[in-house]
Amino acid sequence: MAKSKKISAAAEKTLKLLKEKNKIRRSINLRVKPPVHKKMAKQEASKAPAKKQVYNKQDLEHFKEIILEKKKEILEELSLLRDSMMDSQTGEYASENSMYSTHMEQGTDAMEREKTFLFASREGKFLNYLEDALVRIEKGEYGRCVTCGKLIEKERLEAVPHSQQCLHCKLHGQK
Repeated sequence: MAKSKKISAAAEKTLKLLKEKNKIRRSINLRVKPPVHKKMAKQEASKAPAKKQVYNKQDLEHFKEIILEKKKEILEELSLLRDSMMDSQTGEYASENSMYSTHMEQGTDAMEREKTFLFASREGKFLNYLEDALVRIEKGEYGRCVTCGKLIEKERLEAVPHSQQCLHCKLHGQK
């Protein structure tokens, strides 16, 4: 019997401590919560339409020049890649049907053609990104992050003119 009295006394003490802690938590939570009218004011403020930030015409023209210059470079590179893949006399893709080529040389030639094709494909994809950026400039959507809606930093747009996300959103989106 003495043992059960000790357990019940310990249990009662534990229950008493838990009740006190719970009371303290409730009082802290009640103090932290803001009054209802402040919450309503915040909700109404968030419903108000925010003024959209955009770059001015000079900045957009500057970015457009950068994009057009990059586009010109890409088109020149694509032309060079096409010329390296095509036979200049026949206008057909260069073939590996040389009488004197060995099996290993043919494999190397095939690998080089495949690598050239992949480079051309990548450049074509980049060209599409640049075209999309030009369309966004015309629509007035250029320079705003598609994730958070804030302006993308000028430095980022000068380095990566086809970017659609600010650096913060890009870094947090890839994790």
